[in-house]
Amino acid sequence: MKHFSNRYTFIFSSVMVIIVAVLLSLAATILQPLQEKNLEIEKKRNMLESIGVPATRRNSVELYDKYIKESLVLNIKGEQVEGIDAFNVILKNELKKPADQQILPVFRATPEDGERVIILPVEGKGLWGPIYGYVSLKSDMNTIYGVNFDHKGETPGLGAEINTSSFESMFSGKKLFEEDKFVSVRVIKGGATPDDPHGVDAISGGTITSKGLQNMLYDCLIRYNDYFIKNRN
Repeated sequence: MKHFSNRYTFIFSSVMVIIVAVLLSLAATILQPLQEKNLEIEKKRNMLESIGVPATRRNSVELYDKYIKESLVLNIKGEQVEGIDAFNVILKNELKKPADQQILPVFRATPEDGERVIILPVEGKGLWGPIYGYVSLKSDMNTIYGVNFDHKGETPGLGAEINTSSFESMFSGKKLFEEDKFVSVRVIKGGATPDDPHGVDAISGGTITSKGLQNMLYDCLIRYNDYFIKNRN
């Protein structure tokens, strides 16, 4: 009787494990299109916010089609790569590859003021996890038009401040080049001087996140250096 009871318990447990696995697999399959749609909307919304276009979940797709109508993919030499949709390029994955194998997305947009800008993704590490966002540049390939930053788990009131308009607004008008040398933007502890074309104030109490964001900007944007040089005006 004891042997029968053990066998019954084993069979029952095995059946339950199989049922749960099937249900979880089915749920993942059903939810995947919805998850992908959510990611698409969030990505478009963040790009729009980097050019100063406030967007909601409802109107992100419509506004994206209105303001961002062209995209391309580059290699590290700034040469266009054909046959790849820039929207589907995941920068995080590209950064893991050798430089000569990386592909880099570029999005071209025209905000309400008529400025012709490009939007570039950035990805890096904060204190507790990934930080990421978009940087938009004016047609001189030097002046920042706007930015949008976000994070996975930075501390509220400290590192999480990278996602606030008060922090992001400081980047508008900053320069990436010092004469012909790429220097990016520095996030300065204690505050940048008002006339510093390359500096913004660091987040108070968020030194590690601020440093991570500075490194993210330099490491990601310098990959476009050849493209900037070829297209600067």
